[in-house]
Amino acid sequence: MIIYRDVFSGDEFASDAYPVSVVDDVAYEIDCQTITIKEGADVDIGANPSAEEAQESLEEGAIQVNNVVHAFRLQETSFDKKSYQTYLKGYMKNLAKHVKKQNPDMDMTSWQEKIKAFSKKIFDNLKDYQFYTGESFSQDGMIALLNYREDGVTPFITLFKDGLKEEKV
Repeated sequence: MIIYRDVFSGDEFASDAYPVSVVDDVAYEIDCQTITIKEGADVDIGANPSAEEAQESLEEGAIQVNNVVHAFRLQETSFDKKSYQTYLKGYMKNLAKHVKKQNPDMDMTSWQEKIKAFSKKIFDNLKDYQFYTGESFSQDGMIALLNYREDGVTPFITLFKDGLKEEKV
């Protein structure tokens, strides 16, 4: 299995156990699901509620969570357009230094143009995103972007590809 770890904070953000696709050669989209988890032990005594007593709500102590957010202990944070722009400018400056160091032969102009075009797509729909930091809440680390597909129910997380290192476990 491959774990995707932030190059700056070391936080884990995803793994190849979830469907991963590359977008515009600069980002990963990880497909997620909303799951129900229950705190504590789940004891099944074999009783079935009758049809008219069936519950439509969550069981007591059960909560619905995003499977990737839950598995990697991502922490929700918030940004407005201006604060996210400030964050992204600093993050991309650090990421460009990292990419140049890791790949000295890379055409940085082409890379920056791809990043700029992809970032524009994000800013055009910024109100649709939820923001998550890694477990350490690192200010220098990556911010994961959670959005939903066109159906409005299927969640996915967007991560900058070059801000992650793949760790085989």
